[in-house]
Amino acid sequence: MEAVLQTRGLLSLPPHPTRVRSLLNPSQGLKHRLFASKPLGLNGLSLSYKRVPSVVAKPNGLSPKEKSFICKAEAAAAADGQPLFGETPTPKFLGIELVTLKKIIPLGLMFFCILFNYTILRDTKDVLVVTAKGSSAEIIPFLKTWVNLPMAVGFMLLYTKLANVLSKKALFYTVILPFIAFFGAFGFLLYPLSNHIHPEALADKLLAVLGPRFLGPLAIMRIWSFCLFYVMAELWGSVVISVLFWGFANQITTVEEAKRFYPLFGLGANIALIFSGRTVKYFSNLRQNLGPGVDGWAISLKGMMSIVVLMGLAICFLYWWVNKFVPLPTRSKKKKEKPKMGTRESLKFLVSSKYIRDLATLVVAYGISINLVEVTWKSKLKAQFPSPNEYSSFMGDFSTATGIATFTMMLLSQFIFDKYGWGVAAGITPTVLLLSGVGFFSLILFGGPLGPTLAKFGMTPLLAAVYVGALQNIFSKSAKYSLFDPCKEMAYIPLDEDTKVKGKAAIDVVCNPLGKSGGALIQQFMILTFGSLANSTPYLGGILLVIVLAWLSAAKSLDLQFTELRREEELEKEMERAAVKIPVMSESGNGSLASGSAETSETSTPSNI
Repeated sequence: MEAVLQTRGLLSLPPHPTRVRSLLNPSQGLKHRLFASKPLGLNGLSLSYKRVPSVVAKPNGLSPKEKSFICKAEAAAAADGQPLFGETPTPKFLGIELVTLKKIIPLGLMFFCILFNYTILRDTKDVLVVTAKGSSAEIIPFLKTWVNLPMAVGFMLLYTKLANVLSKKALFYTVILPFIAFFGAFGFLLYPLSNHIHPEALADKLLAVLGPRFLGPLAIMRIWSFCLFYVMAELWGSVVISVLFWGFANQITTVEEAKRFYPLFGLGANIALIFSGRTVKYFSNLRQNLGPGVDGWAISLKGMMSIVVLMGLAICFLYWWVNKFVPLPTRSKKKKEKPKMGTRESLKFLVSSKYIRDLATLVVAYGISINLVEVTWKSKLKAQFPSPNEYSSFMGDFSTATGIATFTMMLLSQFIFDKYGWGVAAGITPTVLLLSGVGFFSLILFGGPLGPTLAKFGMTPLLAAVYVGALQNIFSKSAKYSLFDPCKEMAYIPLDEDTKVKGKAAIDVVCNPLGKSGGALIQQFMILTFGSLANSTPYLGGILLVIVLAWLSAAKSLDLQFTELRREEELEKEMERAAVKIPVMSESGNGSLASGSAETSETSTPSNI
């Protein structure tokens, strides 16, 4: 707002340029008193001005004969983001403040690298444990229940302890560097030595004694290094993505920035899905150009793990750069520090919070729902593509398709958030997963009668089940990445720092594998009760319906609480704005400045703005 604050009844200055310049000099404190704080949120103040003879002080001086328009204070200009008189405008690029861009661009690159690695690790872990000799897709429910969940709980306990003694920077490096080192060591050491370190002879003897029902548990011992890779890849998704990245993003962004940019993070991240899918397919097809007797899968692993290590180092560099060159929001500095709590106290604190319980319900429900469909689909996938390279090549195409679908959903997500709000956005993922899951189970149940019809399209019922299951996973994951994850992470922002750090550790590290393990336990029970997953398909569909309804209920409850927290936050900001006071100056009889009440002949001016 370009205006000269000189009007009868608000501010009058003596008609001598030298005296005016002296009075308006910053050393006199008047400019500081008038413009030290930016008056925000003062709606309803009208703008009125008159043309009166005056002398305006400028750096080069003005003639006493000059006249100018004199304006009263216009608070609406500040609310519109326009700089006040004497205030330096914030530098912008493409309408976005440079300070915001310094946060958003590195965060987007970090998310790109993390998800690029996760896609490679996710596809590789399935190939390793499903196609290994003496194993099958039936190993996954046992692996998630008896190995992945205990390790996730152990990590959460360790992370909680480390969070109490380490700084946030040291905690980030302490967690991510062991992941990078392990994946590099697996590709170049553990896998080449797998034939020597796996107790296959012992596993064969035990299998002969215990029977084929124990194929899954014994396979965990038989291919223990592959199972360790599987668990570390799962933890990369829950720890590095959910705890480290989103925790860091929530720390340095505001709610307004999150609403605008969190959905856009996924655009770059799902470009990563497309490129990483092509990368997996490229390395999986290397076997075709190798001579006989060469382990093509070992060569593929070395190439993919090298890329994982390089991307991991890039993540560390970006984290270092943001911490060095980007200031934290003032809200982070205003948070009241809570006393450090032990593990038991932390868990009690989190369980006592309805807000955290609803968040946990969302994560657990997603894990159970996706696992009920995914394991059955992977068993069909192995039957169709038994070779590790063929399996991995299909997964590369699957990841690319997921990236394209998610990219499209990301373009729509900001419109959904703006038009329909947080609650509707949070309810789309469970709805998509329910509808697509019902279609997949229906095809398995009625695949036999549909055989002649499918043959006309050149497909067997098995291949059709593989494709429909792939579509189900693509739609579910694209909805998760574009809507579910941004919704979940936005819900953390209004919380205090202590709840945010420990709540994310408990929810993302424990509840995520707990949901998957819950689905695995359900499948194990169904297998033992009905003999196979195929026989239990109708019951799995019913369980899926119940889980999704509970998911939708928790999302509705969380929407109400989140809206209330945001309303309280906005109220606090309005109270802070109302506390800003600007003294109103009136004209005394001798022409000097003095405090007084404003003239109300035209427009009344409040004494406290």
